[in-house]
Amino acid sequence: MAKKEVSMEDIYSQRPWLKNYDKHVSPNLSYEDKTFCQLFKEAVAAYPDKPALIYLGKTLSFKDLDVLSNQLANYLIRNGAKAGEVIGLNMPNIPAHFIAVIAVQKANCISTGLSPLLTTPELIHQINDCGAKIVLTVDVLYEKLYEAAPKTNLKTILVSSVADFLPPVKAILGKLLKKIPQAEVKPIAGVRVEKFMSAVRSMPKTAVEGSKGMDEVMYMMYTGGTTGPAKGAQLTQKNVIYNGKQIVTWCDITPADTFLCAFPLFHIAGLALGTVSLTYGITQIAVPNPRDTKFLIEAIKTYKPTAMVNVTTIFLELMKLPEFRALDFSGIRWFMTAAQPFPVENIREFESIIGPNKLLELYGMTETSPVTCCLPRYGKKKAGSIGMPFPDTMFKLVDPETGKLAALGEPGEIAISGYQVMKGYYNQPEETAHAIRDGWMYTGDIAKMDEDGYFYIVDRLKDMVIVSGFKVFTRELDDVLCEHPDIAMAASFGVPDPERAGSERVAVAVVLKPGIAKDDAEKEKIIAFLRSKVAPYKVPKRIIFMDQLPTSGVGKILKRELRQMVTQNQI
Repeated sequence: MAKKEVSMEDIYSQRPWLKNYDKHVSPNLSYEDKTFCQLFKEAVAAYPDKPALIYLGKTLSFKDLDVLSNQLANYLIRNGAKAGEVIGLNMPNIPAHFIAVIAVQKANCISTGLSPLLTTPELIHQINDCGAKIVLTVDVLYEKLYEAAPKTNLKTILVSSVADFLPPVKAILGKLLKKIPQAEVKPIAGVRVEKFMSAVRSMPKTAVEGSKGMDEVMYMMYTGGTTGPAKGAQLTQKNVIYNGKQIVTWCDITPADTFLCAFPLFHIAGLALGTVSLTYGITQIAVPNPRDTKFLIEAIKTYKPTAMVNVTTIFLELMKLPEFRALDFSGIRWFMTAAQPFPVENIREFESIIGPNKLLELYGMTETSPVTCCLPRYGKKKAGSIGMPFPDTMFKLVDPETGKLAALGEPGEIAISGYQVMKGYYNQPEETAHAIRDGWMYTGDIAKMDEDGYFYIVDRLKDMVIVSGFKVFTRELDDVLCEHPDIAMAASFGVPDPERAGSERVAVAVVLKPGIAKDDAEKEKIIAFLRSKVAPYKVPKRIIFMDQLPTSGVGKILKRELRQMVTQNQI
């Protein structure tokens, strides 16, 4: 019998990844149309006295969060928050932030994360773009809001403190010994500025029942704005809650789990995991400073988490510390990394520390609520792969130049269809129409798929460098560079070629390992190494030694900043 030929169109529609799903994962899940508020209410009823949040030794139960969020929701409503309005949350992972996430939903409003790393003009843009009139912040971040407020329509700012919810003696001593940061909170003309704790305590504990529907917007999270001002991705209750069900099913999460997540709630990854913990009755250890590796090590020792989620750079920093290597990881079921690839050459070493088959790399983006693809929880993990699409999620790879489907093993832009895909960008119909076409979210990420349905990120479409018509995928080049024994970290990127209009040159920023000289001899050594590994057009024309690479608030290397630094002759 002749073998049936499979057309290119069938490569992705046949979903070859399904044969590699873990046994406990179905290709299609059963979802309940219950909103965040309904699911949180059920978690409170089932686990009223269970720790929902562990913060610097202080424990807040699910019942505590319920009561406090009722009080905050009452405050928001009494201070003019209308259903469907956006409220800004400008805080690290402190109790006030978790309480606010819940309260905003109870008040039928929409929350948006305001990153502490935003410049004042960026902060003004985001507040004005989403129309926020109420913002919650922390005293150590207040100065930027003080500067931004006169150029916005802000009416109310609630100011929390890192010391909030700590025992009085610990809070006082912490401030006196300057272990707890604090800052002056100055009045702003025409804006109500109040302390978070005073505002909450002045309100009744009367239950506030959110009444949003599944298709109403829950979160408005802003993208990085690499192609202009940041855009607000509108994520509905269905987007977020259904994706939460997918995450819980895929990772085999149970209420017995305890999460240690350094991703902040103002980032979509931290917000997604925080949403899961609050709606599934899971304890979360709050991490106020995601870069504090000593805190993370002590938290593992003290609170015995069962799952740990971090950006790759934090895991790489932890690997350098003897105290981390000496920990007992037998109780941690899985480690998850997102936002940046885990270098293949470091995975084996990391697993020698934490135990085999525990590292899950995933793929997600703000516009998809966020997770769409992940390595299997128990099954085969291929180094360098982001895994396979979630249940009820379709991937296809499209040649960005021709619009045709990429052949098996060939690179193409990832397009995604599934419950996770956002409603659209807020007030950006043209941008939405460009991103979402015929129900598919075009991501701007270039990937390949192997015969088993595992996907591999090759590059960002905008990070792909065109050298005299040849495509250079910088992710692949970065992986090769990190194989060099002298290199601790590397990021390759494109800069305009002054000799060829419309063409680019490859440049690379390198952080060397301690003790390696930053001289021309080392550059020649790196170039010789690359010439033996990659095609001539991929070899960088410029190597820049740096003490550290620019990163985002969650540790993601910012190649756009490197490009800007070169074009502006800053490096």
